[in-house]
Formats: sequence, structure tokens, C-alpha cells
Amino acid sequence: MDVFFVVVNIISILLLSDVVAANVSDSSRELEALMVFEWPHTHMKSNSTVCEWQGITCDDGGRVTEISLQTQVGCTANPGCHDLRYLDPLVFTSLTSIHLTECGLYGLIPSQIGYLSNLSYLNLSHNLLTSELPLSLANLSEVLVLDLSSNEFYGGIPPYIGSLSNLIHLNLSHNRLESDLPLSLANLSELLVLDLSSNEFYGVIPPVIGSLSKLAHLDLSYNRLQSELPLSLANLSELLVLDLSFNEFYGVIPPDIGSLSKLTHLNLSHNRLKSELPLSLANLSELHVLDISDNYDINGIIPPNIGSLSKLTHLNLSYNRLQSEVPFILVNLSELLVLDLSSNEFSGVIPPDIGSLSKLTHLDLSYNRLQSELPLSLSNLTNLEVLHISFNSIFGFIPSGIGYLLHLIALDLSNNYINGSLPSIMSQLTRLEILKLDSNRLEGVFEAGIHMLPCITTIGLSRNSMYGQIPIPFGDVPNAKFLDINLSLNHLFGEIPESVSRLHGIDLSFNNLEGHIPPDVWLRFGRESFLGNLNLHLPTTSTIDVEILYYVICVFLIFCGIYFIFSKRREKKAASVTPHPKHGDIFNIWNFDGNMAYQDIIQATQDFDLRYCIGTGAYGSVYRALLPSGRVVAVKKLHRFEGDNPTFDSSFRNEAEVLSQIRHRHIVKLFGFCMHQRSMFLIYNYMERGSLFSVLKYDDEAVELTWKKRVNVVKGIANALSYMHHDCSPPILHRDVSSNNILLDSEFEGCLSDFGTARLLDPDSSNQTVLVGTRGYIAPELAFTMVVTEKCDVYSFGVLALEVMFGDHPGDFVFSMMMMKRSTQFAQNMMVQQLMDKRLSSPDEDVRVSREVAGVVKTALKCISSNPKSRPSMKEVAQELAKHPPRLPMPFRSISVLHLMHSD
Repeated sequence: MDVFFVVVNIISILLLSDVVAANVSDSSRELEALMVFEWPHTHMKSNSTVCEWQGITCDDGGRVTEISLQTQVGCTANPGCHDLRYLDPLVFTSLTSIHLTECGLYGLIPSQIGYLSNLSYLNLSHNLLTSELPLSLANLSEVLVLDLSSNEFYGGIPPYIGSLSNLIHLNLSHNRLESDLPLSLANLSELLVLDLSSNEFYGVIPPVIGSLSKLAHLDLSYNRLQSELPLSLANLSELLVLDLSFNEFYGVIPPDIGSLSKLTHLNLSHNRLKSELPLSLANLSELHVLDISDNYDINGIIPPNIGSLSKLTHLNLSYNRLQSEVPFILVNLSELLVLDLSSNEFSGVIPPDIGSLSKLTHLDLSYNRLQSELPLSLSNLTNLEVLHISFNSIFGFIPSGIGYLLHLIALDLSNNYINGSLPSIMSQLTRLEILKLDSNRLEGVFEAGIHMLPCITTIGLSRNSMYGQIPIPFGDVPNAKFLDINLSLNHLFGEIPESVSRLHGIDLSFNNLEGHIPPDVWLRFGRESFLGNLNLHLPTTSTIDVEILYYVICVFLIFCGIYFIFSKRREKKAASVTPHPKHGDIFNIWNFDGNMAYQDIIQATQDFDLRYCIGTGAYGSVYRALLPSGRVVAVKKLHRFEGDNPTFDSSFRNEAEVLSQIRHRHIVKLFGFCMHQRSMFLIYNYMERGSLFSVLKYDDEAVELTWKKRVNVVKGIANALSYMHHDCSPPILHRDVSSNNILLDSEFEGCLSDFGTARLLDPDSSNQTVLVGTRGYIAPELAFTMVVTEKCDVYSFGVLALEVMFGDHPGDFVFSMMMMKRSTQFAQNMMVQQLMDKRLSSPDEDVRVSREVAGVVKTALKCISSNPKSRPSMKEVAQELAKHPPRLPMPFRSISVLHLMHSD
């Protein structure tokens, strides 16, 4: 059910119902009748009154007092979004509560909202409302709860906010608000919850914040606040949650922080704080979460009395400069689930009794200076899912007890001094996905047991002293197509089995391998995976040429057969077009004023003079035409010699046919087409900025295409393709998604264009096709299967999305990720920020923008998977991009490609 239709019908029918007819004026009836006309309500039961509808509460007099409607329908996924301005507050003077969450609302909050003088609850969260906060909100003097979170509000918090003296809950998070925090917030003396997170607030926390003595929840995270932490925070004695993460706070942690004795969550991470950890932290006896990570200048030691925080479940002090030993007192924190002390300067040993933390699921001690053996008590951590102790000086053997950690998903002990062989009991770790033991002193015969684990995707054993032969059935495991193995810089010998070709990636460089590389293995992984094996015979050029020639011949024969079949089909389609004669024209127009004629186009372009030509497409030239009505259109003209070519003629007819069937905000609008005895042309809406390719090519225009605009372009094209694939019957495939075929209007809104190669997806056929599209965007499987599916468009979209973010075609990057098959190592070493368009300021300068950019890159990486089945559908892509992007676990500058690939 369309939720906003329900809302509108409440407005439309309420005063027309028998219950309240006597209390309504004639003018109100006229207004309601008008709204009924504007908003259909066929889904409502005609025999029920408004007060009987679900989500509606009325008083004894039949007046609506509460509206509570929530759905999961979002505007991006549903073209039928609803403008909140149609909800007229003047109609509902008795309202005390409005709860319209996730209803697909867009537009502005009505300026008359302030007339709802009895309103005590207003929740419009998780919609697409965009405007500044209206001044009339100041009139809601009775409001207790105001939740406008997860919208697109901009501007600042108006100073009048302090007049809402009864407010107990204020949530403006996940918007685009940008200003100082007003001093008038201190007037909200009844406030229990204040959430202003994920905006663009800057400046300082007002020192008067300490006057909000009843505050229980304060979240200012993910902003650009820059100041020292005010000492008055210590006055918030009722505080349960304090989250100031992802800002630019500097200076010291207030020594009196321990006076917040009721605190359960304290998050000061991702700032620039510089101090020792205050001893008073030990007073926070109710604390469950303590996160002071990523400040880089928190130094000194962990206070020994921190072991008294017996309720602590999450302790994260990573990415600082903490020194000394890891205090043994930490083993008293028996409720700990997460302990992250990585990227510090801890030395000494791992506490031998670490195994007493039996509830731990995540233990990270990596990037320190620890010097000890792995304690035997690790085997007691039977709930552990992540164990990272890489980049230390750990020595000795891997204890066999590690095989009892049956919930382990990721084990990273790389870059240490571990020796001995791999315990055979590790083959019991059936949930293990990532195993990294690179750069140690492991020795012994390499065996295939670990790679047989059912969930394993990454095995790193490089730079060790392992020897032996690669087992013949090495690649014959169920998870082979997802498995990357690095065995470089060891002492492996013997031949490479053909089964290796079934792996996702492998690095066997710098071993003692010999013999010939099987052709399938060579073609799949290339030279880099086998360098440094002196007795290994690399395939000669002639061998490779024979393999390539074989594939070329096969593809050519398939191409010829399919071309013959489709030529016949196109002839039948062309014959089925019924002309509409008028002055020798065939001229159809959709959604136009009907006054445009063939002569208008001829006159506007002076018979297609080159002065009006603004570009060339796949099968014609494009002209700008100013019509007598004042409308500017783009005209794609098929030249006479092109019209004689069956391929171009077919493309012309195909584009006219496809675009006549579809309508979408992000698909270029076709006004009409003309098949005249002198010329043939298509008439489109004119897009002022031209192609996305051209905008990215020139620095001045590329700088205007900001990160936010780029994200919106990607979202728009995703929605267009999702509509074509999932909302059209039969589905329509574009087959040539590229930056040349994305047009931008004056506001840099993107539209998908050039449907000359588009086709309907026939569920009853093989959907084999000739190879079409733009080089660099074509899905790799098309070169061999010649079978077109929706996943081909998904791949092209992924390349396009990366191009928008990188500022140039990502060919080398895609090649490194897909063809070299060393993608894991490459992705781990490549920071996302290194790839971004350098003509724009770093996304890291704006927390919200960095999250959206990371979300686009993450989604694009899924789309360019070499395995079509691993790619998401365009519907899933559009839905993922429509979500409010989650918080990043680290600064944007610290995120690697591998992190995005494996993040949830």
C-alpha cells in the first residue's frame, strides 16, 4: 500500500466523513475535495471512516489526534514518492502526534506546521525531506519529541530551538546541517536525548552544554567540531551515552570524566586528542563500551585500575601511542567481547592468562612490539572470531590448541618470527575465511589440508621456508573459485598441476618449481604469479598465439551465426512498423505539445548545418535545435549513407522502439522520431552539460562535478538500470553503459542515453548476441559465451561508477583486480584515497561525503566481479546506494580496497 496516499486520504476524507461533517466549514470541504482529486484513494475501503483506518487515532469528537504510519518504501526505489507539502497542517488542528517514518516523503516541511499548537510528538525520520528547518517549528511549544533524522535538511540549527522548552528528545542526525551549535541549546533543560550526529557542524561545543543536567544521551559524532572538550561535560551526571567520535577535538581528555558515573558508552575515537588516559576512567563502573581509538597522540600507559571496569564489553584503544606492557589486570574484564590494542607501542609479553577472557570474539594486538610466544591459554577463547597478532615479534610455535577455536573466521599472525609447521588440527577450523601467516619462519612440507576448509577465501603463506610439491588436486575444492593463495618466496618444488587454474588467484613466484605451466593456468594468472622459478618453463609466444587463435576462431564462428539469425529478426521487426503518413513523414510524438513538425527541426538547424552540431553518437550526429516555442531539444540525425546501412537503420529503429516504451527520471527523454524521405532523426530533451566523459575530461568542469554530485550521478544511473531490468516487462538491457552515454543537465543530474544497442531480454531464448558495447566497459564473459544477461550491464555500471570516482577510466585498476589474479595483495596495499580524482579535495575532509564515496566504491567493486553470479542485481545496487551510508571504521585515508571488498 502506498503510505502517503493513506496520509493524503486522511486529510482528504476526514472532514468529508459523517462523523465530523457538522464541525467542518464549507471552505475546508472544498479544500478536501480538491485534495481528493489530486491524490487517488482507490485502495481505501469506501464503507469505513477515517477513525477506523490503521494508524489513525481519533478523540471522542471524531477528530484525528494521531497519525502513525511507517513503511520500508524509499523514494529512490519507488518513483511514486510524495511531496510533504500536500500535508496541510491547517486541516488537523487537533493533532498531538505525527509519526511518518520511511514513507518516501520528499519536499519541504509545510510552513504552517507551527499551527499545530497541541503537537507533542513529531517524527518524520528516514525520508527525503530537503530544506532548511522552518522557522515555524518554534511555535510547537508543547512538543516533547522532535525527530527529523535521516533526511536531507541543510543550513543550520535555528537559534529559536531553545524556545522548545518542553523538549525531551531532539534528533537531527544524518542530515546536511552545517553551522555552529547554537548557545540556545542550553535552554532545553528537560532534554534527555540530543543526537546531532552525521552532519557538518563545525566550531566548538558550547561550554553551556553542561547545564543540560538531565541529559542521558549525547551524540555529536561524525561532524567537523574542532575545539577542546569542555570541562562542563563533567556536569552531565545523568549521562549514559557520550559519543564525540569522528570530529577534530584536540587537547586532553577532561580529568573529571570519571564523574560521569552512570556512563555506559564512551566514544572519543577518531579525533586529535593528546594526553594520557586519565585515572578517573576507573570510576566509570557502569561502562560497557570504551573507545578512544584513532587519536594517534594518546600516550603513556593503560591505567592499571582499568581492570575494575567489570561490565566492559568493548575496549578499543587502537591507533595511539600507548606504551609499556599490556597490563595483566585486563584479564579481569571477564565480560569483554572486543579487545583492540592494535597500532600502539606495547612491548613485553601477551598476558599468559589471556584465555580467561572466555567471551572474547575479537582480539587484535597487531602492529605493536610484543615479544613472546603465543600463550597456550588462547585455546580457551572458544568464542573467538577474529584473532590478529600480526607485525610483532612473536616467536615459537603455533599452539595446537588454536585448532579448538571453532568459531574463528580470521586469523592473522603474519610478520612475526613463528617457526615450526602448521598444526594439522587447524583443519578443524571449518568457519575460517582468512588465514595470514606471511613473513614468518614456518617450515616443513606444504600440505593441502588448510585450503580444503569449506569457507576459506584467503591463504597467505608467503616469505616462509615451506617445501614440498603442490598436490595434484590442489584446485579441486568447493570454494576454489573464491580462493586466493600466496605461496611466494618459499621452497616449493615440482610441477604446477592443471587444477591450479580453478583457483581465484595464486602467487607461486620465487620458489623452485619446474616443468611447464599448463596453458589454462598461464592464461588465467599471467606472468607475475610465476616469476623467480628458474627451472620453470614459461609458455612461448607461439604457444600463446595458438591458444588465442583458437578462441578467436570460435568467437568468429559464433558471431557469424548469431549475426545471421538476428539480421532476419530485425528485418521482421522493421517490416512490422506501421507508418503514419503526413507530408511524406513518419513522425510520432510522446509527451509533447503537438506543435512541433518536421519543418520546425529543419529551420531550427538550418537543414542540419554543422554550426548546430554538438557531437556525434554511435550512428549519427547530434544537433542543438531551438524551436519556435522556445524549447531547446537535441536532435540525433541518421545520415543518408548511414540510413542505407542495415546496421545503423536497425539501431535507429531499435532506439526509437525502446525509448517509446520507458519513462524514468534518469533516462533521457525521447520526444519523438521522424523517418522522412530526406532524413531520419530522433528528438530528445536537451542536456546542457553534455556527456559525462567530456565533463570528466576537462579540469574546470570536473571540479564543478563535486563528490556529492558524482555520488548522485551514480545513484541516478543505478536507479535507471534497476528500472529497466526489474520494472519493465520484458526486462530491457542497455548493453552500452559508458561515460559517453551518460548525459548531464545544467545541475549535473545524469541521464542514461544512446539505446541503439539496447534489447529486450527474452526469457524463452538463449539471449545470444553479437559483441556490442564500448571497449573497457564490456563484461569479460561476453567475449566467450556471447550470452547477454542483466549482469553484463551490472559490470559496465561498476566500471562507470569507478570512473566517476577516479576521474578517469579505471582500466588499469580493473585489470589488476581481475586479470592479474593477485588482487588480494594488490587490494590490501592500495588505499582507496590514492585512487580518487585528485582534482577535488580529499573526501576525508567531509565525514558524510567520505562515507558516501566509500559506499559507491564498495558497491562498484562488487559489480566488476569476474564471476557474473557474484555480481549483485541492479535492484540490489540501487537499494544499497539509497541507504544512509554506515559509519566508516577508520578515517577514509586509512581504508584499503581490500577493506571495502570484505566489509559488511
